[in-house]
Amino acid sequence: MSVKDWSMSTVEYGRKLVQSTVNGVRAGEERFREDGQLAPYLERSAKQSFGAAVVGVVVGACIGYHGNERRSVGRLVVGGILGGFIGFGAGLLWETRDLTASVGSDVRKNVQLARDEHWLRRHPIDYA
Repeated sequence: MSVKDWSMSTVEYGRKLVQSTVNGVRAGEERFREDGQLAPYLERSAKQSFGAAVVGVVVGACIGYHGNERRSVGRLVVGGILGGFIGFGAGLLWETRDLTASVGSDVRKNVQLARDEHWLRRHPIDYA
């Protein structure tokens, strides 16, 4: 196999992997659509993540306040804001874990099918 043939085969295989990944994301997302939209699920998850954001603000403010010998209001505010972002992000990840698992499962299945197809094309099984 020449370098040109090998590179073309690799690019084609890469395209198939990307396409199977996109199809897996779409299939996994379809399970969580409400009335044809994903927004209500994400909106509900975001609302439920505010509790974690509040905890993050408090913890971040405490760390900002006690993190150094110099105690300033600026460090307290920055710590609270960073803690709030981290808390909200963690809460959102937790609340959308079912969506993430569904998408990940479908992506894994589709990519594995593409890999198996590629392997069988390169290693044909001759039963005769």
